[in-house]
Amino acid sequence: MSELWPWIALALLGAYHGVNPGMGWLFAVALGLQEKSRQVVIKALFPIALGHAISIGGIVLLVGVAQIILPEPILRRVSAFLLFAFGLYRLFRSRHPRWVGMRVDFKDLVTWSFLMSSAHGAGLMLVPILLNWPASGHVHHPRVDAPLPGQVTGSPGLLLAAIGLHTLSLLLVTGAVALLVYEKLGLALLRQAWFNLDLLWVIALMMAGGMILVF
Repeated sequence: MSELWPWIALALLGAYHGVNPGMGWLFAVALGLQEKSRQVVIKALFPIALGHAISIGGIVLLVGVAQIILPEPILRRVSAFLLFAFGLYRLFRSRHPRWVGMRVDFKDLVTWSFLMSSAHGAGLMLVPILLNWPASGHVHHPRVDAPLPGQVTGSPGLLLAAIGLHTLSLLLVTGAVALLVYEKLGLALLRQAWFNLDLLWVIALMMAGGMILVF
C-alpha cells in the first residue's frame, strides 16, 4: 500500500486542479458559449492539459536537479520554505495573468494554461510526493541508477508516468466539469454555489510545506 499512495495523491491533486475553475474549465466553457459549440469546449481541454503538464514538468526537473546537488535535509527545508512563502504570496496577491483575449488558438491556450498553473504553484504541490516517494522493496538486483527513497527523479520513466497520471486526472475532471456546466448548469452556478478554491489552495500549499518537514 505504501507504494500506491504517491499515485493516489497525484491523481487526487490532478482532480483538485480539474475542479478549480482558475485552472481551465471556466475558460473552456466561456469559449464554448461564445462560439455556441460543444466541440469548442472539448477542443480547448487538450491544450489546457498540455500547458498544465509543461508547468508541473518544469518543477519536477528542478526537483531532480536539486536532489543531485543538495543534501536531502537542506532540500527539504528549502522546499518547505518555498511552499510556505508561495502560499503567503498567493494569499496577499491573488490576481491571475490576464494577457489573453477570447480569440485564441492552440498555442495561446497552452501558454495561458502554463501561466495559470505556474501562478497557482500547481507543480509545487508535487514536491512533497517526490521527496517522499517510497523505494520498491522487491528489487533483488539493484542497479546504480535505480531510484532511492525520495529520489524518484532518478527514473525518467517513472517521472513521465507521474506527470502523465496527474495530467490525465486533471483532463478527465476538467472535461467532466466543463461539459456539465456547459450542457446543464450554466455559469449561473458560480453565483449560486461558490466557495473560494484559491483560499483552499493557499492553505494546502502551506500545509504541504509543513508536511515536508514532519514526514
